[in-house]
Amino acid sequence: MKDETISINIGIGNRTYPLKIDASEEENVRSAAKLINEKEKFYRDHVSMKDFQDSLAMTSLELATALKMMQNKESVDSKSLNERLEKLDLRLKNSI
Repeated sequence: MKDETISINIGIGNRTYPLKIDASEEENVRSAAKLINEKEKFYRDHVSMKDFQDSLAMTSLELATALKMMQNKESVDSKSLNERLEKLDLRLKNSI
């Protein structure tokens, strides 16, 4: 069964964005918008970035960097797991 599509409004900075999303995604989308707003406010308040565009760009860079690091870690973990499974498979074949 397909998720129900809902319409929501997400505020980022001083703008509101209407979105149509699957109902199951609502919590994650709202949480992501909240994170963006918190990070942007941090850059504006603590790094003295007065321009919203600059603080939003730094927020985007920070979040994209974190995503890439997670993807790289998953890739390394997957490769390591595959290597261990291949070694285990070889040991099992040699023991037969």
